[in-house]
Amino acid sequence: METILSNNILRIKVKPKGAELSSIIDLRDTSEHLWQADPTFWNWHAPVLFPKIGESVNEQISFSGKKYKMPKHGLARHLNFSVDKKSEAEVVFTLRSNDETLKQYPFQFCFQISYVLEENKLRTIYTVINEDNKPMHFTVGGHPAFAVPFFANEKLEDYCVEFEKAETISRHLIDENGLFNGVTERVLNNEKAIPLTQELFNRDALIFKNHVSRKISICSKNHNKKLTVEFADFPYLGIWAKPGAPYVCIEPWIGCAENAGKEIDFTEKEHCKILQPGEKFSCEFSVTIG
Repeated sequence: METILSNNILRIKVKPKGAELSSIIDLRDTSEHLWQADPTFWNWHAPVLFPKIGESVNEQISFSGKKYKMPKHGLARHLNFSVDKKSEAEVVFTLRSNDETLKQYPFQFCFQISYVLEENKLRTIYTVINEDNKPMHFTVGGHPAFAVPFFANEKLEDYCVEFEKAETISRHLIDENGLFNGVTERVLNNEKAIPLTQELFNRDALIFKNHVSRKISICSKNHNKKLTVEFADFPYLGIWAKPGAPYVCIEPWIGCAENAGKEIDFTEKEHCKILQPGEKFSCEFSVTIG
């Protein structure tokens, strides 16, 4: 059963499986801003990525030479969370390690996802607690898909994604297995906006590692309504959709996929976080609809 939060501006729904956000409705004009998981294109709304982002060589991770099979983007999105706390403006979902998670990821952990409504802003907070007796390594990120265009009489090409600051950045390309192939390609040259087109994602996601902005918006050429994602805690950013689909994912990441070729130990992954026994880590991003 989905959990619902609402105020006088926004109403959200969250599924217990993966604690996945499934709806963000702007009550001011009744528009749905989250992709509704049409399986014709992509049957997810906003999966949470933990403890792995992207793909690994041979679809497995290694710790101290021992290998574990783990799906792309980790295990959390496939598992049911419990609701630990709910108020009018906040809900906290919790996933704890168990016998099944230990077969894929050799750590005792507590992973919490909090959704908090503040007027026209939705905050998403990830909290990871190491409940093991050894250092714990993980990556974490979001994958929300936003419905574009916003209104029925518009088309995808009426929109762009706009960075907070002018950027000179290149994308890092991935191969057919979802692994970095070592190729980069310039996307912006002292510019802020990437126009949305049917062909933009023909070669998969736009993945950025050296951007300055920590805020990005989906904007229309024809009106002032926009959706803004702020991600100060996340060093990497993915922008993606199935080619031609009426949505755009804005993905803040701590960590990323691996490079094609050689298997590495999970502890060597880019931006891998380390928690000592009993330590806690939190990060957050927000979605504002204006």
